[in-house]
Amino acid sequence: MTVSRLLALLALALCSQASPLAAQQLVISAEPTDVSITIYRAPGRGDGAINANWPQGYALITETRTVHLPAGDATVRFEGVSEGMFPESAMVTGLPNGVREKNRDARLLSPQGLVDAYLKREVSITRTDKATGVSRTQDVFITAGPAGGVIFESDEGFEALRCTGLPERMTFSKIPADLSAKPTLSILTTSQQAVAAKLTLTYLASGFDWQANYIATVKQREAGEKAKMDLFAWLTVANGGNQSFENANMMVVAGEPNRERRADQVRPTGGALIIRCWPMQRTDQVPYNPGYILSRPPMPPPAPAPMMYHDEGAEIMVTATRRSEKMMDMASPVAVVVAEQEDLGDLKLYRVPERVAVSAKGQKQVAMIVQPGVTYERIYVANAGNYNENSGAISYILRSKNDADNGLGVPLPAGRVAVFENSFVGPLLAGEGALPDRAINNEIEVEVGSSSDVRLSVIETRRSKRKSSWQAVVTNARDHPVSFEMEIPYDISGRVKAIDVIDGVPTWRVTVPANDEAKLSYAIKLRE
Repeated sequence: MTVSRLLALLALALCSQASPLAAQQLVISAEPTDVSITIYRAPGRGDGAINANWPQGYALITETRTVHLPAGDATVRFEGVSEGMFPESAMVTGLPNGVREKNRDARLLSPQGLVDAYLKREVSITRTDKATGVSRTQDVFITAGPAGGVIFESDEGFEALRCTGLPERMTFSKIPADLSAKPTLSILTTSQQAVAAKLTLTYLASGFDWQANYIATVKQREAGEKAKMDLFAWLTVANGGNQSFENANMMVVAGEPNRERRADQVRPTGGALIIRCWPMQRTDQVPYNPGYILSRPPMPPPAPAPMMYHDEGAEIMVTATRRSEKMMDMASPVAVVVAEQEDLGDLKLYRVPERVAVSAKGQKQVAMIVQPGVTYERIYVANAGNYNENSGAISYILRSKNDADNGLGVPLPAGRVAVFENSFVGPLLAGEGALPDRAINNEIEVEVGSSSDVRLSVIETRRSKRKSSWQAVVTNARDHPVSFEMEIPYDISGRVKAIDVIDGVPTWRVTVPANDEAKLSYAIKLRE
């Protein structure tokens, strides 16, 4: 045995002597019987997408658990808490004499966790000879690992795990006491007598997020009718951790509470071993294969397109099924369970009326807002500073007001909006936009896309030392009039009757007749 191994084993023996904490009795809490989870959006994310790798929001989690406390000192372990737990926020109520000390155990039972726990300690390695089938077991000393590989020392020298080409397995003498199969919060408490206690554990945890996902289905309308759409919103909840919360009361909070920025929470260690071995052949014999692209099997051919045909007087047929007239004006998704909105101070709380499962590494969607028959206007909008003498396509938005007169009048949390237009084969995606938080009576605007039928050109016609004269021309190739607005982000010289100031920005508003055009001449001040 080498000197280094002898010293390490001696140090391990000294550290393993009985300590005053050995008199404490270990108590494992029962599984939660009642769970409530309230999820807050990632601060500052706005209408952006949820971080799929590790959601940047947080949650307030409350669990009810039962423990059987012995008389005297005891360590109570709450296994299966969220891996993103903020341990300083944890509160435990229901103990006879309260909490004396609490610890978050972040070392998980896993191949990585075992190697890390046995670093500088002795384990057994068993190898099987492929030719003879004979297995040989020897004691080795782990000197490095687990990140990037495992190096151990034996009587034969230093070697890397699983890099000899022989089948190998490691055997550990016992599972270290500080390794848990799940993220764990442990507390130290004292009880005068043995008692069964019903405890409530409440804590904040990172790794959660939620957002609203809207579906706006534009309705068909007859001549003279107001344009209407059905507005439906999914409440999308994400859990980025490895812990599921079954049969939970789930709520989300809209708005941004005042919360101080803190350092990223350390996530529990664990996972599979990642072994990297240098190729056994010479370097000039290793094929160049970046990303192993060449070794991947070819992608399968795409599935054949649905069978379609057309006969006289019939609708287009898809997969031999006739499209009914009802598909011409498809309604929004049908909601069976809808989240209930409540006030939470100046914030809004949405409560799911039924218990749900918030699955690990998963997302859940629950109906949030169902508002059919919302009236809106389609407005073509442009900024004069983005156009020149070359005619360019113009973006269009759907605009409404969040009040009862327009079929709304409910708080609208920020989220993405998918807009569907009807066609003879059913609803088709017209575009996607973003919706910021909108309170009741706020104006709502969703940018859908751009239209090549409505175009704008802005031409400078004259320039002097004090002002520059311009002409804007908007053309409409559609078979119906369109509403158009153009912002002019400059100081207007003089008064132009067709220009109004909206939110501090000079804006030209005009209705462009079908297959026609509209013009505006204006001048802007120049700085001397």
